[in-house]
Amino acid sequence: MTTRTPGPGTGRPTLHPAAEHARDRLSRPLRDLRISVMDRCNFRCPYCMPRETFHERYRFLRASERLGFEEIVRVARAAVALGARKLRLTGGEPLLRAGLAELVAELSMIDGVEDLALTTNGVLLAQHAAELKGNGLGRVTVSLDSLDPGVFALMSGGFGGLEQVLEGISAALEAGLGPVKVNTVVRRGLNDHTVVPLLEQFRGTPVIVRLIEYMDVGNRNAWSPGEVVPSSELLAAVRARWPLTPLPGRYHGEVAERYRYDDGGGEIGFISSVSAPFCGDCTRARLSSEGLFYTCLFATSGADLRGPLRAGATDQELIERLRTAWRGREDRYSEQRDALRRSEQPLHKIEMHYIGG
Repeated sequence: MTTRTPGPGTGRPTLHPAAEHARDRLSRPLRDLRISVMDRCNFRCPYCMPRETFHERYRFLRASERLGFEEIVRVARAAVALGARKLRLTGGEPLLRAGLAELVAELSMIDGVEDLALTTNGVLLAQHAAELKGNGLGRVTVSLDSLDPGVFALMSGGFGGLEQVLEGISAALEAGLGPVKVNTVVRRGLNDHTVVPLLEQFRGTPVIVRLIEYMDVGNRNAWSPGEVVPSSELLAAVRARWPLTPLPGRYHGEVAERYRYDDGGGEIGFISSVSAPFCGDCTRARLSSEGLFYTCLFATSGADLRGPLRAGATDQELIERLRTAWRGREDRYSEQRDALRRSEQPLHKIEMHYIGG
């Protein structure tokens, strides 16, 4: 097998033998790279970017501090050389990044990429869906926590946009960006009572809703275990309304437990990072918008790639830097959550708006 990398000084791809695939200290392979292209967002979701912290005076990254598209493509090629097969663009809100479809086109041309996806809050999706599809994007996931306008506003930090999100989902389906998935973070006492109406909205359509347990990502969302609605509780509530049958996993490392509606209404998923951690099968790495390579959503530090990239590192040097970071990986935060939270040394985890979900 071969992978494509830019020819020196030409900007054009050349071929070289694929690097040895990387495994971490727990023998987990690198299969997925999530690429944050933008640390800014047009929402202020309390579990990610609470408004009291990320206010109008908060200093986000300057454009020059974010990786450029060529730099992102080089990192993606290096990750593919080490075994990554799935790329996902995230944020912040990735559709705030100007010219994003151009990056999609470049990433879609990397030999070995089998899945190219985007996660978005959906507000800007309707105006970009067709172009993204035309440039090679395979599918899209939309974050949508409630269809109740009041609850939606609470969970987006006081913003509107519900109608635009629904229009974005429709546009994605029309463009062929399927299957479209909707990610719903369920927080007890806030939106748990709106889950069934949201499922009702998308039953019988190609949209797959995935219910996600509320997690302690970052340092600023004031998470407490009492706010988590376990997937088992959600599953029981959904089954009380519609009979469900479990579906087999589609690939190693799949995070969602899948079910189908027995009446043919489609599919639903449950992501149980708190009540049933899946760290042992995690194959995901994350690239922040300023070029740090993180090996866990709950990481406290990352490997700098922007510095070497801008200092003239070769493709092979970049591959080796990624390989070293991945081989040293032993992250399993969700399995160790209780012990780590009781530790006298508080963890300063990276904020989710830097590395996506």
